Amino acid sequence: MWTERVRTAALRHRVAVGVVWLLVLLLGGAVAVLGLGRLDQSFTASDGPGHRANLAVQERYGNGAAVAPLVAVVTWPGTRDAQALADALERAAGPGARTVSYAATGDEGFLGADGRTEYALVYPAAGKPDLAGLTAVEEAAVTLRAGLRSALPGARVEVTGVLPLQHDSALAGPGAVALAAKAVCAVGLLLVLVLAFRSPLGVLAPLLLAAVTSVGALVLVEAVAGFTEISFVVVYLVPVTALVVAVQRRARPPGAAAARAAVTGGAAGAAACAVLALFPAAFLRSVGVAGLAVCAVGTAAALTLGPVLEPVVGPRVVPRPVRIPRALPAAGLVQGDRGLSASLPAVGLALLVLLTGAATQLRVGNPEARALVASGPARDGLDLLTAAGVPSGVLNPLEVLVPEGADAAAVAARAARVPGVLLAAAPADWRRPGSALVVVVPEAEPMTAAGAGTVTALRSALAGTGALVGGSGVVDRDLVDGVYGLLPYAVPSAALASFGVLARRRGRGPAARAVLGGLLAAGAAAGALVVLWQWGPAGTGAVTGWVPLVVGTFAFCVSLERSSGDPGRAGIVAAGAGALAVLAVGVGPQVELALLVSGFAAGAVVDALAAVPAWPHPRVHPDWSRPRGIIPSSIDDRDHRPDRSCHGT
Repeated sequence: MWTERVRTAALRHRVAVGVVWLLVLLLGGAVAVLGLGRLDQSFTASDGPGHRANLAVQERYGNGAAVAPLVAVVTWPGTRDAQALADALERAAGPGARTVSYAATGDEGFLGADGRTEYALVYPAAGKPDLAGLTAVEEAAVTLRAGLRSALPGARVEVTGVLPLQHDSALAGPGAVALAAKAVCAVGLLLVLVLAFRSPLGVLAPLLLAAVTSVGALVLVEAVAGFTEISFVVVYLVPVTALVVAVQRRARPPGAAAARAAVTGGAAGAAACAVLALFPAAFLRSVGVAGLAVCAVGTAAALTLGPVLEPVVGPRVVPRPVRIPRALPAAGLVQGDRGLSASLPAVGLALLVLLTGAATQLRVGNPEARALVASGPARDGLDLLTAAGVPSGVLNPLEVLVPEGADAAAVAARAARVPGVLLAAAPADWRRPGSALVVVVPEAEPMTAAGAGTVTALRSALAGTGALVGGSGVVDRDLVDGVYGLLPYAVPSAALASFGVLARRRGRGPAARAVLGGLLAAGAAAGALVVLWQWGPAGTGAVTGWVPLVVGTFAFCVSLERSSGDPGRAGIVAAGAGALAVLAVGVGPQVELALLVSGFAAGAVVDALAAVPAWPHPRVHPDWSRPRGIIPSSIDDRDHRPDRSCHGT
């Protein structure tokens, strides 16, 4: 077979192969780092009506749009002095900033119920929705807080907002417990790899394969980003997928069967991801291109670099057999090995189905403000705001772009009558030639059901006026409509593509089982996010919109890879390694990072449920009963049963 010819050629030219991959790692790493700027760093959904409105606002006003404003909160010791706050804002916000408050509008929606608190919205001059723009807004929050406190010494002044809350979460850093957990996960990762590959040198092989795969895939993705929009989220997807797949491949018995399995799994994953890349949504295109690159580069590395590493790291060893205590069959708990192999998949399948059902309750959007950080200056501002009876929806206001010829005041009056709107105002200084802006402050945060309903009702109320509804509050709605609305078409299409590849190489039955297992793994990973975060103690109320897409793609690809080869314990080893690796990096107080790494860990673990032994084909692999160190000489590629001429009946 051609895979054996490639393996033989790689061994014959091992020095050249090693040099090529070393150059990929070193030079490609430098190119990948320099090319990160090509990736879209806005983390927002493109092509939706809100995105188009935000682009127009950004172009004409230079700030705001998809970037949530800063919220200055002032509690006066006695009588309110709204004009003093307005004057202080003008000086502290800096040139080019847009501000709106009670003094500018007379709208009592800017006042707290306690009679002493008021707030103002501040859009700093630098507010482009990319990493540099977000950093500038975070710096503006510090400057604004200091300026207002200096100008209003008798009042309590706080500055909060979505970005300051996220910034404080990142600055908090992991505490002693989190640091200990990270250390335990890091040590556990090394132990899993050493126990699986039996030597420190054996551990280096999957890590090196994952490294060259990650670098090569990122270079390819950044090359594609020169022609079309690719989101920065691929930076998280590529290395984790590369690591788990590399461990899976190295944990299998070596030889022709392993090479064929690598090609089969890589081709199936590449086909599915290529289909995702064809859909007209930036996030789907991004994860599709990234998954395709990982599958292609990873397969090439496995076929060429993998054999070259064998003499260096030593041969792989078949894992030790599973020992079943004699008391279990005697008690009727299992019927020997076959009873265990039948019961474990049943339990795993039930859990996969339950988690997949939980995924139907997924609420997409940024986590609720109260869940972003427990303490810090921004949290103090949020607590001061809510204690005064002001709803947290003010952190994500909407901006309505009113075209020339339309009456901005009339648009604001119409918006103010929409259920769920706290206030709507048309500041006199929010005008440019040919347009004006109206600020609409909702009561509920946009990721909640009430907040989403407010956005929908506002768009309906303003239909026919020519006004465009933008602002940070519409990003989540656009993500649901523009990306998740395509999933009923994208997921079956990707599944059919991978089924076609697997059916050609392994037959329809195994292909159907593999694809169904991959879909369940992807759905269960998303369901785990719902259980852990929406319903769990954190109570985020929603899951960051792009996280389930990245996690689902990861879970589907690694499941296809596992089911394409001799399962053995490869899936368990890879699941443990992947889960421990991401947890070692991401355990900490930053909610959005914790969401992502827990999703990756869940994706790896739920796939392991289908790997002991390979669901839904309840069979203990004969290799498990062999003495340690013996490697089967022949594995049939269609159903992974041993060649009976070698192993007997």
